Amino acid sequence: MTEIEQLLTRVTAQARNSRPWGWPSLPAPVDATTLDRAGQTLGFPLPPLLAALYERVGDGGFGPSYGLLPLLDSAPSGEPAAVTQYLTNREYGRKNPDRPWPEGVLPISHWGCGMYACVDCRDPQAAVLLYDPNADGADGAWFVDAPSLTDWLRTWLEGTGWYEETDEGTDLVLWAGFRTRTAPERAL
Repeated sequence: MTEIEQLLTRVTAQARNSRPWGWPSLPAPVDATTLDRAGQTLGFPLPPLLAALYERVGDGGFGPSYGLLPLLDSAPSGEPAAVTQYLTNREYGRKNPDRPWPEGVLPISHWGCGMYACVDCRDPQAAVLLYDPNADGADGAWFVDAPSLTDWLRTWLEGTGWYEETDEGTDLVLWAGFRTRTAPERAL
């Protein structure tokens, strides 16, 4: 069994034994057609591990805090779908250039108070970023939560994330890629 298979097995077991706020049960996984539709709508594919979570574990409702957002359709918890939230955030960023939303950064989990865990779908490691709109200015609103989705899932499984009550003193670093990923396109 590969390392990723082992991780998916652990995530599945944890998902079946926990229920984040507002989820009456673990949603059924999505099918390949739904994954394809999500990629077509977004304009980029999901990282393989994120796609496997949705296709093999469930359509959201598991993970830290409120759990993963549903992929395409709103869930019983009232959380918006990840794809919808991404498109909304990109549109808001176009209308409000002082708060741009980086291309390819998909919100996957809501922390409350407008904060989101997001996967950088353009990063080969699928870094997980923390977006905090309560920061002073857009440059201070993006942090590296974990260098990869794999690491982010492990911290959840092990109970060692910055969001745990037992974790003290973790300072997240600002995401250095924010400005390069939100720079206005040059006219040709």
